[in-house]
Amino acid sequence: MIAAAAKLFHAGKVRGIVVSGDNGTKEYNEPEQMKADLVAQGVPSGFITCDYAGFSTLDSILRIEQVFQERAYIVVSQEFHVRRALFLAAKPGHDAVGFAVPGPTGYWGTKVRVREVLARTKAFLDV
Repeated sequence: MIAAAAKLFHAGKVRGIVVSGDNGTKEYNEPEQMKADLVAQGVPSGFITCDYAGFSTLDSILRIEQVFQERAYIVVSQEFHVRRALFLAAKPGHDAVGFAVPGPTGYWGTKVRVREVLARTKAFLDV
């Protein structure tokens, strides 16, 4: 996902990147790690904004407009997650498109697919 987001930035397809994720403990900080990985890929840190309250996909979708004042954006994630995010983004009328990267395979791929059944059910109930 990081390489794909960096590629979009370097190609001039995005003006900035919001990294959203869990920051629930001092030891676990997804946004800061994603930002560091993007900087390592040549994205200037000034073009990266951290959303530290992205505890769920719905939280991230709602915050992109409410906090970061964006209604048009590209969701970069694994295909299963992009589909769910776009479903959630459609409800408030966001102009979102997806850029999907390959997901996990093997054991982890199976685990993710099982989890996604529950996540999609929750997304349906959320909207």
